[in-house]
Amino acid sequence: MSLESVLTSIEWIFLVYLLGLTGGYLMLDLIAAVHLHQYMEERALATLPHGHTGFEPQISLLVPAYNEEAMIATSVQSLLQLSYSEFEIIVVNDGSKDRTLQVLIDTFGLMPFPEAYDRRLPTQPIRTVYHSTRYPNVRVIDKENGGKADALNAGINLSRYPLFCGIDADSILQRDSLRLVVQPFLDNPHTVACGGTVRVANGCEVTNGFLTKVGMPTNLLALFQIVEYLRAFLFGRLGWSPINAMLIISGAFGLFHKNTVVEVGGYRHDTIGEDMELVVRLHRH
Repeated sequence: MSLESVLTSIEWIFLVYLLGLTGGYLMLDLIAAVHLHQYMEERALATLPHGHTGFEPQISLLVPAYNEEAMIATSVQSLLQLSYSEFEIIVVNDGSKDRTLQVLIDTFGLMPFPEAYDRRLPTQPIRTVYHSTRYPNVRVIDKENGGKADALNAGINLSRYPLFCGIDADSILQRDSLRLVVQPFLDNPHTVACGGTVRVANGCEVTNGFLTKVGMPTNLLALFQIVEYLRAFLFGRLGWSPINAMLIISGAFGLFHKNTVVEVGGYRHDTIGEDMELVVRLHRH
């Protein structure tokens, strides 16, 4: 086979790949467009005041933290202001080498508490469990370093409520985020997981842990990142969800049915994309 034939074959492979990829994106865009119209109709009254029964499923917020002394206090304080009937905040200090734990102790008046729990998922050893003397729904787990997946598993073991929401220590949630993200569990009792929309905060103004002004970044790379997030969440996930083919729920803001996650073995440590790997196992289960 001549060099020209090899190059021609490679060009055809790239062309077929490009056409397949573009066709796949177009299909997702069409599905997402139909679903988005339906979603906007359902959200038409979302800005009006709503009455809530107070019997919505309780949620455990799991916040893995590693060397987050600069932001951790602000993040937890913003979570305390969320508008939801009943939730708890569990910060998992994953063997931080900075003052993350001490900042939490000073800010929230933490005291060691000899808490018994069911070790349903294997994790690195837990050193101490702290309870806040100022906020009854705030607890902190201090454990040896094992990575984000291990920290989430530790939080699941000590969580009290049937649903858990894993978020990043630097995530910023709207005050009504939990009321919105729990809706699929209210609509269908067989729901095992759902995710919220994640946006890039570069160029926005954040005050006391909450988004106060939406803006655009000046960095060109950050602008391309915004376009990619819009593609992934506005078209990608909205396209995959109606056909029950959602492959990933972002680790920055995802809500899960705890017992189902425990049944499949929790988060795995031997993978890079632990959030996507878990969702694939949930589909198989």
